[in-house]
Parts: sequence; C-alpha cells; structure tokens
Amino acid sequence: MSEWWTYSLSDLLMFSKATYFRLFELHNLALWPGQLLALAVGIALFACLWHGGAKAGRSAALLLALAWLQVAWTYFAQRYATINTGAPYFAIGFALQAVLLLWLASRRQAPRLTEAVGSLGKLALGIALVALLYPLLAPLSGRPWTQGELFGLAPDPTAVVTFAALLLWRARPLLWIVPLLWCAISTATLVELRSGQAWVLPIFALLAAGARLLAARRAAA
Repeated sequence: MSEWWTYSLSDLLMFSKATYFRLFELHNLALWPGQLLALAVGIALFACLWHGGAKAGRSAALLLALAWLQVAWTYFAQRYATINTGAPYFAIGFALQAVLLLWLASRRQAPRLTEAVGSLGKLALGIALVALLYPLLAPLSGRPWTQGELFGLAPDPTAVVTFAALLLWRARPLLWIVPLLWCAISTATLVELRSGQAWVLPIFALLAAGARLLAARRAAA
C-alpha cells in the first residue's frame, strides 16, 4: 500500500471535469425557476453595496447569510455529496459562514457598508458585478448555458459577492476565513480538472484581501 504522501489531489478526485460541470446542470434543472429568485436577490445585494450605510449593511448580511445556507444545503449536502465525500464538510463550512453573517446582521450596531466611492468602492462593486455575471463563464468555456453557476445557488459566485461585501464592511479576519478556504479548495479542484476558469475565483479573492490589508495599513498609519 502506498504512503499517503505519495498521493496527489488528482488521485483523490472521484469525478471528471465533465461530471463536475454536469452537476451544475442537474442542480439548475432541479431548482428551476429558483434562478429567477437568485438573480433578484443578487441585484438587491448589489444595490445594497452600491447604496452603502448601516441599513444596507444589515440587509446585505441577511441576504448573504441566506445565500450561504442555500448553497450549503441544496448544493453541497444534496448535490455535490453524490460525487465528493468531502461535500458534507464543505456544507458545514458554508453553514458556519451563514451563522457568522446572521450574527453580524443581528448586532445592535449594524454592520455599516462604506459608500462605494474611490478606488476601494469601485473595486468592490466590480467584484460583485463579476459574481452576478458568473453564469457567462459556461458559454465562454464552451459549455451549455444550463451549466452556468449563479450567485446563491453555486459556491464560487457566492464567495465572490461575499468578498465584495467584506471589503466594504472593512470586515474582521474571522469573516474572511471560510470564503478564503473555499477559494483554495475550489481553485485546487479546478486546476486538477484542467478548467480554464480555475483562476477566476482566486484573482478576485486576492484583489479583495489585498485591498482590505492595504486599507487597514493606511488606517493604522
């Protein structure tokens, strides 16, 4: 029997690239017309980020919490678990992030979103817009529209929108942990599957995290 350290991620993956993206198609078909509601929630969330303020910050936290819970249950627990034994643990992580967002929304002092002005605000809005356009990656990659990944229904675009909100909240490190961990897991999976979109999620994660660190350093100075 080979030692565990001789295995690579490709040895542990139990599915092919076609199977992985076919899962999103089955997921979308099972949830239709839930995509319309997900799109409406995504637009409402984008409006909150655009508007800024305490009320918008609380609303954004609630909407994101619902999105993370939705992905935890319908995608990871019910869908991804059929091809990946690690899916239940991913579901727990997403549920934990939802709890943190609910806690943020329930605080007496609402989580205020800074106004989307200046380079930081424009970056956050740009990241959020990319997340709403995430389904376009399917046809751009030569896959059918039905395999598109939507915010609130699929994990990657949900994480991308969250990075935008965390940036405008000037959120503490605790709220960044799960999204960044998922970024690492998803990137590693897509790289092993040789998917062209493998670097989309980490690029925006690095942009958001880097901008947050830079803003914190400037504030400290």
